[in-house]
Amino acid sequence: MLTALTNDPSSHVKDTTAWTLGRIFEFLHGSTSENPVITPANLQNIITVLLQSMRNAAPNVAEKACGALYFLAQGYEDVVPPSPLTPYFQEIIGSLLDATRREDAGESRLRTAAYETLNEVVRSSSGDETARLVLELVQVIMAELHNTFQSQTLSSDEREKQNELQGQLCGCLQVIIQKLGASESTKHSLVQYADQIMSLFLQVFACRSATVHEEAMLAIGAFAYLMGPAFEKYVPDLYKYLEMGLQNFEEYEVCAVTVGIVGDVCRALEDKILPYCDGIMTLLLKDLSSNELHRSVKPPIFSCFGDIALAIGENFEKYLMYAMPMLQSAAELSAHTSGSDDEMIEYTNLLRNGILEAYSGIFQGFKNSPKSQLLMTYAPHILQFLDSMYSAKDMDDVVMKTAIGVLGDLADTLGSNATSLMQQSQSSKDFLNECLSSEDHLIKESAEWARVAIARAISV
Repeated sequence: MLTALTNDPSSHVKDTTAWTLGRIFEFLHGSTSENPVITPANLQNIITVLLQSMRNAAPNVAEKACGALYFLAQGYEDVVPPSPLTPYFQEIIGSLLDATRREDAGESRLRTAAYETLNEVVRSSSGDETARLVLELVQVIMAELHNTFQSQTLSSDEREKQNELQGQLCGCLQVIIQKLGASESTKHSLVQYADQIMSLFLQVFACRSATVHEEAMLAIGAFAYLMGPAFEKYVPDLYKYLEMGLQNFEEYEVCAVTVGIVGDVCRALEDKILPYCDGIMTLLLKDLSSNELHRSVKPPIFSCFGDIALAIGENFEKYLMYAMPMLQSAAELSAHTSGSDDEMIEYTNLLRNGILEAYSGIFQGFKNSPKSQLLMTYAPHILQFLDSMYSAKDMDDVVMKTAIGVLGDLADTLGSNATSLMQQSQSSKDFLNECLSSEDHLIKESAEWARVAIARAISV
């Protein structure tokens, strides 16, 4: 097959061969394979042939070669370091970058495939030597992104290509940030580029007058996680783009991503997000009230309430009178929405989970605060919501884990005041017992924590 990919005169044969190699690597290659198809004896030859195809073959063949390399790298994701790809890492990265710069890279999705493969190679890399090379890659990708801003007057077609390339480069930076941010030593090395990276992301936003670049937003989420409280210095410049994203009803995916990034920024800044919360909460509440906004954005908005409450603690008090009625009406809707339509059941569970994550964040945010008693007003309804979901018997595992966690959060925050309410609950005891005996270890773990919190509340 490798000989066919290199020497066969037919482009169709090369295309099919590269595609077949990709399928072999996708399904038969991995760290758990008992009879590995890739061995130290053939790995170098495989890489040589794939890289040669990416450089010299027709775009459709080069794109398939990228795909094969993608699955080759993915198969080594869980391997004990150093990865077998480590000796070839620099050459692979160089060849993929060359593929993105080919004059015909716009054909057959070649450029897109090369960047996707570059991301996977970075994700699956391991060891100090590759970390150093990934850090060098940051500078290369930043330079490429900077170059996209040089053309001032663009036709609509050129603008579309610019947006696509900027998205690919932002996606690449996101993967690099996540990779280098995973260890303290490499994280520290990356922080030296923080101002430059953020400046580039903001320039990407500035290129698009009406919309927010989804990939840049996702990269900023990873960047906020990396920077933690130090991200605060960038929020004044970022805030207007968060506002634009939260008001982008037409491109609802961008709106949903922006909601997620608000959550990321809240987790990074904690109570330093407070000066921006009035504006953010106003927009989130407006989004929930709108009939124009796609329903898929509403569950993450509820989750975001929880992120904000967790970040600002008892300062969330001023928003309770607006957020809680919204949560209550959505809870009533999701508790009773049922049917055989799989799509509706899936959405109902997403909605339930968003509501529960909001309640969890609010309870945890008010823990150890004298103002926690403000939540007593809402506790009966929350327990009723849990009862109704338990009775419906159609929660998925994710919802079940979050729901039993909320029961624990309620007991943990309200303490002895919650005892009589929980005793009145029709099903909290049965629900807890069912979760304690669950085969899903995450549900069981959450239930164990809830059991301790409830026991502590009752004994006070």
